[in-house]
Amino acid sequence: MDTQEIYRDRWIRCTPDAVRIRGYYFPWGTKTVRYADIRDVRRVTLGLFSGQARIWGTSRPTIWASLDPGRLGKSEGLLLDVGKHIRPFITPDDPAAVEAAIRARIAPEPKTDGKV
Repeated sequence: MDTQEIYRDRWIRCTPDAVRIRGYYFPWGTKTVRYADIRDVRRVTLGLFSGQARIWGTSRPTIWASLDPGRLGKSEGLLLDVGKHIRPFITPDDPAAVEAAIRARIAPEPKTDGKV
């Protein structure tokens, strides 16, 4: 792992400024998602009918799963809200580490108490 990387596995890299998703675009293009563009990250449980068997692509038009031939053997993934219609879905080897890296670098949603 590069000393500037926070996390790295075969498909996902967390650098100081962005998450880099290898195999996001056909055939092997990398998508770079800057932390400044991430509104929220949500951990999801995988199942046979909820993305576990999907190696790449989508069956739902609002979610795009990055390439991960090992997804069938994983139980959790991360859904990134980047404020656009299509949300990247990733399955890092260590979802907790990637979620922590992202949460440490994104701005928290402003809390409203109902007062103006």
